Amino acid sequence: MANIKQQRKRVRQDAGKRSQRQSFRKRVRTAIKHVERHIENGDAEQARKALNHANKKLDMAQSKGLHHKNFVARHKSRLQQRFNELR
Repeated sequence: MANIKQQRKRVRQDAGKRSQRQSFRKRVRTAIKHVERHIENGDAEQARKALNHANKKLDMAQSKGLHHKNFVARHKSRLQQRFNELR
């Protein structure tokens, strides 16, 4: 633990930010899994809704700097391809 007051505050802030980032990353992964689950079940309407939600979460993750733009583009593309195969 740091001895300097400013560094103690910075450690607390970093822990809070890390927690927020982990939470948001988990929500992104969960959104992707929901799309995949609906596609596997053959439920096109629910898959479309989940795909829109996942795309929104991926875009937000990119804008927050949590994921690289190529990571986001790759995942959106793969999900869209799997959804198109369903229809």
